[in-house]
Amino acid sequence: MPEISLLPTINAMLNFAAACFLFAGWRAVKRGNLTGHWRNMTTALSISALFLGCYLYYHYMVGSVKYEGSAFMKTIYLIILIPHVILATLQVPAILAAVITALKKNFELHRKITRILWPVWMYVSVTGVMVYVMLYVIPHGI
Repeated sequence: MPEISLLPTINAMLNFAAACFLFAGWRAVKRGNLTGHWRNMTTALSISALFLGCYLYYHYMVGSVKYEGSAFMKTIYLIILIPHVILATLQVPAILAAVITALKKNFELHRKITRILWPVWMYVSVTGVMVYVMLYVIPHGI
């Protein structure tokens, strides 16, 4: 396991990578490239699962991390963080449902689920990077 202090940066990189693969998977399916879609989405899923494991381990080891920025920036931080946490929690069963429907080749239901899931998963991945920057980079100077 890497040095514990590196995990927030690793987690931000995993979130960024997941967002990239989510975008590539979306683009692939829009172009009719189902193999590319499958590869990109399974990679996004794997990266997100790795992120979750690292995230849980980090917070198990260090507990919660207090925001150190100004009161104004803390308000912005919380406006981003609160929906991020709620949607991150809700997306897990939706991801499982999307994977199961795809594996069962129930693509009509898969599309219905992912029309809502994809933007949520993308939001969670992108705001995960934003939360990292606000929590670990900005308070210490850019």
